[in-house]
Amino acid sequence: MRHLLRPILLALVLAATPLALLPAASTPAHAESSKLDAILARGTIRVGLTGDYRPFSLLDKASGTFEGLDVDMAESLGRALGVKVELVPTTWGGLLGDLAADRFDLAMGGISVTLERQKTAFFSTPLVRTGKAAIARCTDKDRFDSLAAIDRPGVKVLANPGGTNERFDRANLKAAEIVMIPTNTAIFDALVAGKGDVMITDSVETRLQQKLHPQLCAIHPDRPFDFGELAYLLPRDAVLKAWIDQWLHVSQETGEYARLTAKWLQ
Repeated sequence: MRHLLRPILLALVLAATPLALLPAASTPAHAESSKLDAILARGTIRVGLTGDYRPFSLLDKASGTFEGLDVDMAESLGRALGVKVELVPTTWGGLLGDLAADRFDLAMGGISVTLERQKTAFFSTPLVRTGKAAIARCTDKDRFDSLAAIDRPGVKVLANPGGTNERFDRANLKAAEIVMIPTNTAIFDALVAGKGDVMITDSVETRLQQKLHPQLCAIHPDRPFDFGELAYLLPRDAVLKAWIDQWLHVSQETGEYARLTAKWLQ
């Protein structure tokens, strides 16, 4: 019976002991503040844009102003947060470094989701399904209807430095010559002028550029060479990512994202 009474006696002793004498329950330290908290406290959200990828973002160097689908989406984001929007110029090669250096809070503007980028950053919910496809002068489109047809000696493939277009070219082209053009916006004029034969970029961009340059034709944009998605690049902050994803969900369900997409893609 003695061993049965011990638990009962212990419970009675604990019940009679003043709370002040009991060991204090461990209390968790204050949770680390989120990037979202810093944005709200600052009253401004800083959005990184390369400014060279229609229809997502384009920088007018003369005036220093941006325009495009993701410029409009950035303004929508600012309104939803109740803060001002600061647009910060960046480059494709500098995206991850600028994010790590806290030069902006997130990057927008047609950013490809890659596992390599995911090692050090988060992505929002994907917004656009795409893949790499070719664009060439319409007179040459039948010459470049496959990756094998492009990857031949004497073929010049134009690419912009530092992004997924260059990485795709260097991974898949062994015989063709890769010609670097400093900015993405200059490539299509260079292609029209005959400074190269073909460019490989996101299929969504080939569709738009053939509208802007009647001399150019997108080649099988409905059957890209690979699978890809575009999203917003975020720091590794789960709270900020959850908020951005929810904002995007609301934007898509209310039709705002579709309305702005139609404005810039049609």
